[in-house]
Parts: sequence; structure tokens; C-alpha cells
Amino acid sequence: MDLKVQKRIASDVLGCGLGRIWIDPDKAEEVSMAITRQDIRRLVSNGVIKKKQENGISRHRARKNHLQRKRGRRRGHGTLKGPKFSRYSRKERWMNTIRPLRRELKRMYGDEEITTPSYRKLYRMATGGAFRSIEYMKTYMKDHNLYEGGRNR
Repeated sequence: MDLKVQKRIASDVLGCGLGRIWIDPDKAEEVSMAITRQDIRRLVSNGVIKKKQENGISRHRARKNHLQRKRGRRRGHGTLKGPKFSRYSRKERWMNTIRPLRRELKRMYGDEEITTPSYRKLYRMATGGAFRSIEYMKTYMKDHNLYEGGRNR
């Protein structure tokens, strides 16, 4: 028996799509007799026609992927989106370079390994981006005899 019209009216009355309308198969005969909206409303109140619950979107896959990311999976080159510095900013990279350099300069100055003029010169050079690492800075110091008293260490 064809209940297309009744289903369409019911979907309009209940404010949902055709796929969410459930009609009691045992009362199909009674439903086929309903031709007005009022008839459909009566059947809804009697529980012959019901609105099915909406399908949710399962979080199972999202949770699983999140756990994997926490363990370091799914982080390869194929996954990366956006430019290089959107993930690791230029400023962050600069801070991770300059802080150890300044810390080392401060330590050497405190231990009197370098003089005040040498310290100031090296500090300004580091700020200018002349050294990419502590090792590179120490090599420069050896080459230019900037250790205290001009001694190489």
C-alpha cells in the first residue's frame, strides 16, 4: 500500500525530512485512510506516526585519531598543512636561538672568561644574527682571540 502522500504530509507537520518519518506497519491501513493534515496530526498524537531521532555524528574515529596524535602518529610530511612558519613561527625559532647564546655570554662574562668590550661586541653580534649556535660563537671567539687576555681555550 502506497503511503507516500501521508509520509509527505507527516514530514511537513512534524518539521523533518521524509527519511525520519516512521509509520507503524501494523496500522498501515488506518494511515492510508488519512487524507488531511488533521488526520495526520491525530495519528501522530496516537503514536501511529512518529518522528525518528536524528542520526548523530560518531566521535569514535576522532577520538582514535586524537589518541594516535598524542602518541606521535599522523604527524608526517603528508599531514602538514600550511606554510613552514605557521607551525613553528619565525619568532619562536629566533627565541630558541638567541636565548642560549645570551645565557652562555652571561655565564662567560660572569666567570670572567671575556672582557666587557668583548661581551658587548659579541652580544650585539648575536642580536644581529651573526651566530646560529653556541659552538659557532665559540669558534668565532677562538678565531678572533676574544677570550680573556687573548688566550685560546
